Amino acid sequence: MTEILNMKNISKSYYMGEEELEVLHQVNLTVHSGEFLSILGPSGSGKSTMMNIIGCLDVPTSGKYLLSGKDIEDLDEADMAAVRNKEIGFVFQSFQLLSRLSALKNVELPLIYSGVTAGERKKRAKDILAKVGLSDKIHNLPSQLSGGQQQRVAIARALVTEPTILLADEPTGALDQKTGAQVMELFEELHRDGRTIIMITHDHKIASHAKRVVNILDGNLTEQEAY
Repeated sequence: MTEILNMKNISKSYYMGEEELEVLHQVNLTVHSGEFLSILGPSGSGKSTMMNIIGCLDVPTSGKYLLSGKDIEDLDEADMAAVRNKEIGFVFQSFQLLSRLSALKNVELPLIYSGVTAGERKKRAKDILAKVGLSDKIHNLPSQLSGGQQQRVAIARALVTEPTILLADEPTGALDQKTGAQVMELFEELHRDGRTIIMITHDHKIASHAKRVVNILDGNLTEQEAY
């Protein structure tokens, strides 16, 4: 399998006045193409900081982060924006759909930023919405969709650019148990299709859907567990 993510001795510190708070401590992590990985940890463990660095929303204080062979430290802001648009597909707990746009238009958005033509955008958005089981909801606004359907739209939006990594932050956190289970079935299906998935969660049951689990506590990663 191809190595697509490599973190070497990643640390991240924040300053509160003159006091330095180290949130991540010498983190090492490698992810290969097609893996389904969960980063499991309680609130305050450093997992959100880890997600932000993986997704190129933040940069480490020290260490080296290689994504698809590119050293993130060498990229300027324009290059970083391109990485976020094309390499990483984000799925958030709160869906983050634009309320005045239909499901179809929400899914098309990343393609607009990529310069894809209107006809091709519409075709690709329709195809990916069909993949997540929403062919009959493409013209619905988010307010006309259930929570589970909104998360499926968000997953479709994350997938439409064919990203290297699907990065999901507490993807079932705003859903009831039954709907959350359905969304996790979709992630498992996407993994079987060869998608690389990194999921951030505090929930052991949700983490167990992944094929590999890394625990994070107080900014330290522990040994990986197999499920």
